[in-house]
Amino acid sequence: MYFSSEGDIQSILYVNLVIALGAILFAMLADPKRFVDRLAFSVIMLLSLGTYIVWRAVDTLPPVEFSLEALWNYTYFTFELISVLYAIGSILILLRRTDWSAIADRGEAELEKNGDAPLVDVVICTYNEPLNVLEKSIIAAQAMDYPKLRVFVCDDTRRPEVRDYCDRVGVNYVTRPDNKHAKAGNLNNALRHSNALAEVSDLIMVLDADFAPQANFLKRVTGLFSDPKVAVVQTPQFYFNRDPIQHNLGIGKSFVDDQRVFFDVFQPAKDAAGCAFCVGTSFVVRRSAVNDLGGFPSEALSEDMLLTYRLMEQGYVTRWLNEKLSVGLSAEGIPEYITQRTRWCLGTIQIGLLRTGPLWRGNFTLTQRLHYLHGLFCWLSKPFILCLLLAPSIYWLTGVSALQADELMFMKLGLSSLALFWTYSTWISGKRTLPLFTEVTHALTAVPITITLFQAIRKPFGRPFKVTEKGGDRSHVRVHAPTALFFAFVSAASAVSIVLAVYSWDSPSEMSARDCMNLIWSAVAMVIAFTSLICCIELPRFDKEEPIEVDIAGKIRSADSILPVRISRLSTESVTLSETSPGVADAESVFVPEAGWLQVEAGGTPQAPCKYNLRLTEEQHRAVLRLLFRTAPENVAGQGDLMQSMRMLFARAFS
Repeated sequence: MYFSSEGDIQSILYVNLVIALGAILFAMLADPKRFVDRLAFSVIMLLSLGTYIVWRAVDTLPPVEFSLEALWNYTYFTFELISVLYAIGSILILLRRTDWSAIADRGEAELEKNGDAPLVDVVICTYNEPLNVLEKSIIAAQAMDYPKLRVFVCDDTRRPEVRDYCDRVGVNYVTRPDNKHAKAGNLNNALRHSNALAEVSDLIMVLDADFAPQANFLKRVTGLFSDPKVAVVQTPQFYFNRDPIQHNLGIGKSFVDDQRVFFDVFQPAKDAAGCAFCVGTSFVVRRSAVNDLGGFPSEALSEDMLLTYRLMEQGYVTRWLNEKLSVGLSAEGIPEYITQRTRWCLGTIQIGLLRTGPLWRGNFTLTQRLHYLHGLFCWLSKPFILCLLLAPSIYWLTGVSALQADELMFMKLGLSSLALFWTYSTWISGKRTLPLFTEVTHALTAVPITITLFQAIRKPFGRPFKVTEKGGDRSHVRVHAPTALFFAFVSAASAVSIVLAVYSWDSPSEMSARDCMNLIWSAVAMVIAFTSLICCIELPRFDKEEPIEVDIAGKIRSADSILPVRISRLSTESVTLSETSPGVADAESVFVPEAGWLQVEAGGTPQAPCKYNLRLTEEQHRAVLRLLFRTAPENVAGQGDLMQSMRMLFARAFS
């Protein structure tokens, strides 16, 4: 034993409480934007995690032998080690960050001053998305405040109704006879088409079919291309609807979507090392750089990330402009949410396995390879979530503990590290992570990603690109049975384990420290699994069009009066007046600036008595879209609120 514990449970818990309170106090007083503060907290975290994992390696593992106990202990430790290494890598990466907004300011000011703007081709990739989803991207792209742009809708499902719509609104329609290489092939078809035009643009802006850019997008982005080594300028993905976790738990106003940490925190930090990467939509790429590559790369499912790595080899960089310049439609259901993540996981693995990828002989620096490895570890750490959830039930069933350790040492090193890491994560992310809820986002995809990892061992290539379905009918309760059954099993197994451990006829009168540790572990696993189970029971979304929260001065007209009102929610289907606005039972129309007088009919509910359904002409419909997406909507939380999220969880659990 290289480490020895001193003291009793009470004294160790007291020390852990002091450590947790000290970390919380530091987080309240320190500024994550200040390098000295980040460095101080990072050193503390690195020492804590490093000490813990060394203790686990040298003092807690059984002898190497062929037995259930040894197999389980080494499997658990392997995935725990990957998770700790990923956390350590994250801490090191987050020591630095960039902010290119000042460069964007200068570029925008220069464009406004002399009007010298490069021509930009806006490419909107679509595959079977409903027209009510696609139209937002088209109308918002057309409405961008930029003097020289052309819009191309690249339809990989060859739909006559999309062609007709493009003709009506005045944008270019491009298609091809097959779907070879999926989205990368669609982009390359657009590249060939636009390369052959009489006037060839310098820059190409890429949008997914469900992303709407705000008016100043291109003015903010194009100035960064004054640096000749910049090949891609990428902006974050934001969403105007609740993802399935936010929606099903009712925490859209108190918990951010799980990608916010990656987009808002990690990518600016990766940019500081020249390792930020393209994320597939809401980016602009230099045409000459893509042409030098021979087109958009198609060897992996994640063609966006691969584009960055291919450009890295040529000496180019991807700049991350960390501004909210577009909004899109988040995955609306658990199956779509899982499909996205498993595709990203497999795509990341494929890039590493390419013969010239960042794991092998590609022309990459050590820093670039380590950043790729960090991203890979993100996916390789997912099985550890399953180990955490199943370990206490395995202990009560078989007597084999995942931690063959001195429980007092675990409480001294493990619990203190956990408290520090939760506090650090919340602090460094600007409250974009929350204990329990962040664990739930990882748990929901742990099983499918683990399956994907094992499939990748057998056959990493050849799996078809699967588009995330969006915009369908969500007006009924849905249950994602495979995922729900797994979490129901874990919840039940954990609950039964607790009951048997405490109330069984042969339970000991005094529990050992190991029994106490696994009892608490069972309770934690049960809470995470039960919360994940609730997420799998998908609540209806009754609005076909997600209403956008606004604050607009308008008017409402009835047969004998016109009254001023405040509009609080608006979509192309409905308008909702603020609670302070006068209600008009026989309202005929509502005046919305820039869209005019819009015909309405009663659509109120007890929850929204001042809601009216809209009957729009085609031009009014487009005017409402332009108004809604000229600036990026603030429909969901930008920061987490733990107490509010817990209140909403309890309300959902016991409703």
